[in-house]
Amino acid sequence: MSDLAICAWQKLELGTAITSPGNAAELRTGDWKTLRPETDREKCIKCGLCSVYCPEFCISENEEGYYPADLFYCKGCGICANECPKQAISMIMD
Repeated sequence: MSDLAICAWQKLELGTAITSPGNAAELRTGDWKTLRPETDREKCIKCGLCSVYCPEFCISENEEGYYPADLFYCKGCGICANECPKQAISMIMD
């Protein structure tokens, strides 16, 4: 079994559920992830493609022009890293 397959899942409080489209914003669903995106600012060209492709809409531009993920909502899917044209985003163990 790979290191990525071994993870410690957090238990959700009884009654916590995503029951309808869009209500994930009410929960800190980022606790579910095992990987998190980390941006190498030396490689990043601030294009924002990571934000465009993020299925959780948890990546937005900060005051410096970079696009950090809000880790309270990031699920660690890695789409941002896959779509980055400069490979500036790495997925690391959370």
